Amino acid sequence: MIHHLRAAGVSLIVDARGAGVPALLHWGADLGDLSHDDLSTLADTLVPAIPPSSIDEPLRLTLLPDLADGWSGRPALGIARGNGRARLDAVERDGSRLTVSSRIGDLAVVSTLVLTPEGVLLARHEVRNDGVTPVALVSAGVVLPLPDRAVELLDFTGRWARERSPQRIRPGHGAWTRESRHGRGGHDDAFLLAAGTPGFGFRVGEVWATHVAWSGDTAAWFERTALGRTVVGGGERIGLVELEPGEGYTTPTLVGAWSGHGLDGVSDRLHPWVRSWSTIRAPRPLTLNTWEAVYFDQSLERLQPLIDRAADVGVERFVLDDGWFLGRRDDRRALGDWTVDPGTWPQGLTPLIESVRSAGMEFGLWVEPEMVSLDSDLARAHPDWLLSPADGMTWRWQHVLDLSQEPVRAHLFERLDALLSQHPIAFLKWDHNRDLLVDDTHAQVVALYGLLDDLRAAHPGVEIESCASGGARIDLEMLRRTDRVWASDTNDPLERQAVQRWTGVLVPPEYVGSHLGDAHAHTTGRASSLSFRLATALFASAGIEWDLTRASEEELSAVRIWADAYRLYRGLLHTGRTVRADLPEPGVLVHGVVSPDGREALAAYVATDGAEAALPPRFALPGLDAGRRYKIVPVDLGASPLTLQDAPPPWLADGVTLSGSALATVGLPMPLLLPGNALVLSLTAVD
Repeated sequence: MIHHLRAAGVSLIVDARGAGVPALLHWGADLGDLSHDDLSTLADTLVPAIPPSSIDEPLRLTLLPDLADGWSGRPALGIARGNGRARLDAVERDGSRLTVSSRIGDLAVVSTLVLTPEGVLLARHEVRNDGVTPVALVSAGVVLPLPDRAVELLDFTGRWARERSPQRIRPGHGAWTRESRHGRGGHDDAFLLAAGTPGFGFRVGEVWATHVAWSGDTAAWFERTALGRTVVGGGERIGLVELEPGEGYTTPTLVGAWSGHGLDGVSDRLHPWVRSWSTIRAPRPLTLNTWEAVYFDQSLERLQPLIDRAADVGVERFVLDDGWFLGRRDDRRALGDWTVDPGTWPQGLTPLIESVRSAGMEFGLWVEPEMVSLDSDLARAHPDWLLSPADGMTWRWQHVLDLSQEPVRAHLFERLDALLSQHPIAFLKWDHNRDLLVDDTHAQVVALYGLLDDLRAAHPGVEIESCASGGARIDLEMLRRTDRVWASDTNDPLERQAVQRWTGVLVPPEYVGSHLGDAHAHTTGRASSLSFRLATALFASAGIEWDLTRASEEELSAVRIWADAYRLYRGLLHTGRTVRADLPEPGVLVHGVVSPDGREALAAYVATDGAEAALPPRFALPGLDAGRRYKIVPVDLGASPLTLQDAPPPWLADGVTLSGSALATVGLPMPLLLPGNALVLSLTAVD
């Protein structure tokens, strides 16, 4: 039988006729309501020719392609010594879910394909050894065929404080493979593989994007072969998995999204899908984190003025960062001893928490449960709890705890449960500041998921932020267990504009923590205007990481106005459609959020560098309702962007009303912003 799954303008066609493993014939634009005869004709028509010096039957790219099928590209399942050609056992369909049961020798394989209401494709394989001898699995992932026109590739690299830096190539024959060996995604995580038609952008071109939903080592690849086929694949990076009789392995879910309208079309599918299962239940509070304000200099006397200033400007959540626990005076000691330091906090955390809560704010706390310092009571008592030898390589002077050991996981749950039970803590910033530097991290990741699941079940009201020395562990499986991600350790707004722009292709803005930092960035030393810092932090889950006790009255006044604007617009920012313009000018960015009903939008015109011409590109915002008329006015964030001009465009004085089509197609002239400045605009439908 041929199965045709359809949702939100997407078609998925799977040919399950015959005794072989089914083949995915089409993943892309909706083909309409095809009859059984239409589907059969399409499937028969797609049977290719047999080229010379090749296998003696037409190449059929199944859901489990391998050498036994004549596929010499990267297989879905790499089985040491092979087990012969796969055969089909059964196919079951339940609405938009297709379950395919196959057998490769002694291996039973269950492949699941789901097309969500948003048009997102979810695919995975479950493997079980039904034999009487071990079977060695050397690789495992999902392989999806792409059409010939998907020839250009976008993925990401990066480093600390500059995550998700895009890179584009047009591969020839062969495999473009990205593997993570960090035990987490890493700062250079491929993050998202987007294959598309030549020149695809945010608003143009066909795109097939995939993401491996896994928080450890991953493998993602794009392959064009001399056989004339193109595929994309992904899964966990595994070295060797010995499946004993009765044992099984399940690949991470490969999340796919097709778009006929560029990368914004990918976001239009992924963001609503994430929101359909999101753990977020309340407006994202304006958060102040103490790290770049005080670092390890902690005491009630030091923090009380900061608490007062935070409450005064409108902060809603106050988070105490690293340095509160036993013996923690720097980053070389005490990780693992999750008890309050009586030297720093002689009366415990209660006076601090009471002060924060009496000022009308929630209290949050930083932890790094997966790590341990050798100079700690825990490491001295349990050296056998380390994931790697004590004399092995350290990273930020710390080791990793082996979470796969049940006593380790039980200890961590007990300590965290005690903290959350003894104190009214609303939020945990959960950090992970090093690579694991071991080859097999599967059990560690599974144990982490279990620990987070148990903790959330015991304390369902507590929110968790995923941080990994910034943005080194951001994936869709982690999002199922957290309410916020720290996109990068940099608060430099120039770096943040790029980090947030690309993170936001996959992750909705309400998840992406972005903080107003000091004028001189901690990570780059670069000075930025207050206006630019305010505008950059606004378009996310906003917060502050700045010693407000050193701020001037003028700066504090601006922060109050900005905080009010964040509360006014966060409902729009955290539920709307993210839109980004394709501009020829590399020094200018345009991005915004449009409400689901198209009646309002908030947008930013950003000068990241000097313009190539005296008059920079106009502001043209895509995604508006073409038939509506919008009133456009600048948004007061408390500090004006810096310009170099003799006179601004006249329309700025009182705003202007134009149709959505005119705004998207013709646009508006902009003030001559100096590099490192942004203008935020509100657009409201008037009819």
